[in-house]
Amino acid sequence: MIQPRTLKGFRDYLPAVMIPREQMMQTARTVFRSFGFAPIDTPVLEYLEILSGKGSDETDRQIYRFQDNGGRDVGMRFDLTVPLARFAAQHIGTLGTPFKRYHIAPVWRGENPQAGRYREFVQCDFDTIGTTSVLADIEAVAVINQLLEAIGFDRFTISINNRTILSGLLDQHGLADKTVPVLRSLDKLTKIGREKTHEEMCRVAEISSEQADAVLALASCDGEAEEVLAQLPAITSGNATAAAGIERLTEIYRGALASGVPARRLKLDVSIARGLDYYTGVIFETTLDDLPEIGSICSGGRYDNLAGLYTKQHLPGIGASLGLDRLLAAMEQLNLLPDASTPAPVLIAYFDETHRDDYLKMAANLRLAGIGTEVYPEPKKLGAQLKYADSRGFTAAIVAGGNEWAESRCQVKTLATKQGADVAYTHDNPDALVAAVQAILQV
Repeated sequence: MIQPRTLKGFRDYLPAVMIPREQMMQTARTVFRSFGFAPIDTPVLEYLEILSGKGSDETDRQIYRFQDNGGRDVGMRFDLTVPLARFAAQHIGTLGTPFKRYHIAPVWRGENPQAGRYREFVQCDFDTIGTTSVLADIEAVAVINQLLEAIGFDRFTISINNRTILSGLLDQHGLADKTVPVLRSLDKLTKIGREKTHEEMCRVAEISSEQADAVLALASCDGEAEEVLAQLPAITSGNATAAAGIERLTEIYRGALASGVPARRLKLDVSIARGLDYYTGVIFETTLDDLPEIGSICSGGRYDNLAGLYTKQHLPGIGASLGLDRLLAAMEQLNLLPDASTPAPVLIAYFDETHRDDYLKMAANLRLAGIGTEVYPEPKKLGAQLKYADSRGFTAAIVAGGNEWAESRCQVKTLATKQGADVAYTHDNPDALVAAVQAILQV
């Protein structure tokens, strides 16, 4: 016998988790579409040259790569942004700009699995290609806020930074050629602390202690948003590049407020560097206030140079990605997932086998009214069927035996309270039953 097991870093999704997972995807689609983002899809496999060298060295090591049957070097996508850059370069002549897309699909990374992180996971991305407008940056913040609200969260923080500020500071201190190693070290600040970050920055980026102090002084700027904005000009000593970055960050923050994002959910955090090297401007990280240790559940930023590897046409972009499976793991930890393993809220008990077709017609009428309905497949004892309904998380059960069918009625039971009520029903006039069920479901 072959032992049934999953590979390390991969998982099965049982109905109790898969149902809210699909609901979350549908919520994301609804929010993305409400902002005008259109769906696309790309292949799981790309030529390896498309994927490699587009993130960090660590990202390259995590790519699942192999030769296909034609001897081509290929890799499985590790995110949805790099395939988007290839997609945009290939199709933008047909699509036109600005082009707004969303993409919900699995990605693969051969990294060490940990809580909430797997080697296969679904990303929910949205991006705007072909514009450098600050309005696109502001809209990204608004989408993140509305997306998490629609999923059911209230307590979360969207941290915002603009890499241009740090770029100006680095240029001011003669570190423009050290940007990548400095950013990689800075990205670890919250994980390893100031002292170890300082040490790594000096050792890996090969910069002086004074230069590291200047970078960390910027990263340590903290407080309310307006306080941070007030401190930044002095820290960057009026550098022109940094000043432009501060102005842009100010516009994004105030524009997000105008878009309806509550101030309590916004944090200007100039220590955020983001691990992927292709971000060039504003960057986002979103954390749950009640479970910050799970990390960012919606991240992204502006990547104005990414598509330049595939086309001479300038295609600046801005977008973010919802880590759906990480968020799902967080919801499991916070006990926010509904206790149900059925997508249909109503069960019709198969009580009298002589009325099999009547049960089927009743179920069809309820489905025509938009109510998900399951008919129990066997005429077992009623107690066994109601036990099944409880174990699967049904909201309501409908019971009709020979007497009820003869009297054109049925019993509608609210399973949470164990209360039942007689309701008039005929196949030609199911309105009373539909109304009673809808009242229970609060449709």
